[in-house]
Amino acid sequence: MNQSPPPRSHRFRDRRHTRYDFLDPILVTCPACGAQARVVRIPHEPGHPLYPALAPRRLVRRACALSRTWKGGGPVFHRSPGGTARDPYFGVPLRLQTRTRHGLLWAHNPEHLDLIERYVRASLRERAHWYDIGTEKTLVASLPVWTKRGRNRDEVLRAVGRVRAASPDSRRAATAGKRLAGRRVRGLG
Repeated sequence: MNQSPPPRSHRFRDRRHTRYDFLDPILVTCPACGAQARVVRIPHEPGHPLYPALAPRRLVRRACALSRTWKGGGPVFHRSPGGTARDPYFGVPLRLQTRTRHGLLWAHNPEHLDLIERYVRASLRERAHWYDIGTEKTLVASLPVWTKRGRNRDEVLRAVGRVRAASPDSRRAATAGKRLAGRRVRGLG
């Protein structure tokens, strides 16, 4: 009787990220040419010292010379259940989004997408308690219920893969992360 060891459990610990932690940069669809553009914080511009989300932003696409500046009061998180996800500063559609049969899966940038993927992939998910942070819910606590269900895990991970494959920045970040991980492993041995 040759028994194989049980599958290794993947653990996710909520690091108390909020929706404000993934706002720089935001990958969007350029309103001028339809290609990928970025919403970035304007360097060397005075912003609110305690709240970086209130800093002035710029929508930039170098290839078509698009540049718009935002100096508004605060980000407005657009919720459109039947439509598309939009960035909180200029209201242009996010680049990292795809539709599933359950709803819309979206992310502001590759790091945000990585967080969603790690959470969904994990079989053991440890949450931060709402009373530990003293503010609002964490990002993973705010995810739609359908992304959290174990029975939807494969479909959500396929959707993450589709989003990653459609974005050049996500592919670059994923391959750079794999190369760095390989270097760390080789460096240890």
